[in-house]
Amino acid sequence: MSDTRIRLLHEDDWPDVIAAEERAYAPSGLSEGGAALRSRHRASPSTCFVLEDADGFCGYLLALPYPLFRCPDLGRAESDGAGRGSSGTSGSNLHAHDLVITERARGRGLADRLLLHLEETGRQAGYRTLSLVAVRGSQVLWSRLGYRARPEIGLPASYGTEAVYMAKPLAGPSADTVPSPSRAEVG
Repeated sequence: MSDTRIRLLHEDDWPDVIAAEERAYAPSGLSEGGAALRSRHRASPSTCFVLEDADGFCGYLLALPYPLFRCPDLGRAESDGAGRGSSGTSGSNLHAHDLVITERARGRGLADRLLLHLEETGRQAGYRTLSLVAVRGSQVLWSRLGYRARPEIGLPASYGTEAVYMAKPLAGPSADTVPSPSRAEVG
């Protein structure tokens, strides 16, 4: 694993990112397409990463500020101000929207490594929670990494019926809990 490195996503990475996303998600109907993926990156370029080794591209992680208990709709690109609270601020939650490890690099613990990198990035930027949507039964993996399932949170239909919203505290005095949603926070 020492031959792998994590870096910020660059413009010339998009062909690899789009191809990896399509291979990972198209068979289950969850592929977003290039325009939506690029919009997630534009929303927060400092929290979108590529993983590479001596043989090149190994995977990516797209994350963006999003209000706790909400998530991007797979069927829509982010627009200016999307995902932000009504005051126009991004709040204290960082949403890990999409993570893909290429077929050749799987089984090396690289997804965990990317998530740990995101957690550290989030802590340094002052985020208090990290959220994601578990798809295709992956909540078992995310639970192992400290994410708590929040089945009461409604998700856009684009995620399908099996998806589960999950959240994890990052740091601070109340790091052992994630707040409960109020009626106003749930879509």
